[in-house]
Amino acid sequence: MWLYQTAAEELDTFISNELQPNRVFKTQISTAIHRIFLFLTQNCFRNSGSAMRVLKVVKAGSSGKGTALKDISDVDLVVFVSSITDFWSLKAERKKIIAEIQTRLEECRWSLGEDLVLSIKKTKWENPRVLTFTLTSNTMDEHIDFDVLPAFDALGQLYRGYKPDPEVYIKLTESDPEGSEFSPCFTELQRNFVMALPTKLKSLIRLVKHWYKQYVLPYKKKLVGRESLPPQYALELLSVYAWERGGRDPAFNMAEGFRTVLELIQQHKQLCVYWAINYGFENETLGRYLESQLCKSRPIVLDPADPTGIVGQGSRWDLVAQEAERCCAQQCCRKRNGSAVQPWNVPVRAGLPAMARRVKQPSPLGVPSRALERVG
Repeated sequence: MWLYQTAAEELDTFISNELQPNRVFKTQISTAIHRIFLFLTQNCFRNSGSAMRVLKVVKAGSSGKGTALKDISDVDLVVFVSSITDFWSLKAERKKIIAEIQTRLEECRWSLGEDLVLSIKKTKWENPRVLTFTLTSNTMDEHIDFDVLPAFDALGQLYRGYKPDPEVYIKLTESDPEGSEFSPCFTELQRNFVMALPTKLKSLIRLVKHWYKQYVLPYKKKLVGRESLPPQYALELLSVYAWERGGRDPAFNMAEGFRTVLELIQQHKQLCVYWAINYGFENETLGRYLESQLCKSRPIVLDPADPTGIVGQGSRWDLVAQEAERCCAQQCCRKRNGSAVQPWNVPVRAGLPAMARRVKQPSPLGVPSRALERVG
């Protein structure tokens, strides 16, 4: 069944039947991941003469967040290493760490069982940030992609209500002011941000991800040179933002939620979205940095775990918006009586504190301009 031929009233059924991952495969992969965890923790840097050790391995990506799709999914395995005390030393040692992890993964193949095949992807980079491998099932015609990312333990032990010390982010902005090179260090915050969401909102994220993979990724053939499409993560964050600002109803109408995400994408030139849950404006130094981030050219979708990360910055949002407009004319965005599904009343820009209000606030979707409350 194709999404564009699915009635708006049937989207929940479509998600349940077409997008939910195979339970047997999920169990098989979970067992494999556990074995990989143990193998890396117990064997990395053993007999190497290095003082480095694996402190912990954290599962993230769609599998870790609970938003995996049927037939294909992704897992981020973030490997936290001892003896790495700052962002600069991580950058200097990353190549050696990845080489060690690759060696241990190759040794680990035999322990995964006959049905799972592990294949490691070669990299073209001299100093790669990530090691990529795939686990493929010989019996279920399914596979899952893994990214293994070295990190250092910048946050320490997380607990309920945890909020990072602003000094951690200040050091991050000094080390990587223009990008999100060290975002793996904050992967637990990214994962927890989505894991805590209601089940139906995760289903909306699945639907948006399916739409992205099925209908947006083909636009890659229109890209020139180093152009890129916005990453899937940007659309996941927009799904969360749409639900939060659309009323937070745990039993929301799926078609309306999907339609709202599409509307936000179409208004990408005005988007400014962020969350003040892990960082905020209270610290003067960090506040100035955040202000500079939020005053950059639109669209801005700021990573809730990493303030250096404007997700999708410089990407071809216009191509995604083009497909979003086309999607709005399909059956999935129309009721059985032929009328269009309406989006929620959601602002295209999160409320900003006074220090960052230098640009006129645009209107929420389809309503006159009015004051917007501060987020957080």
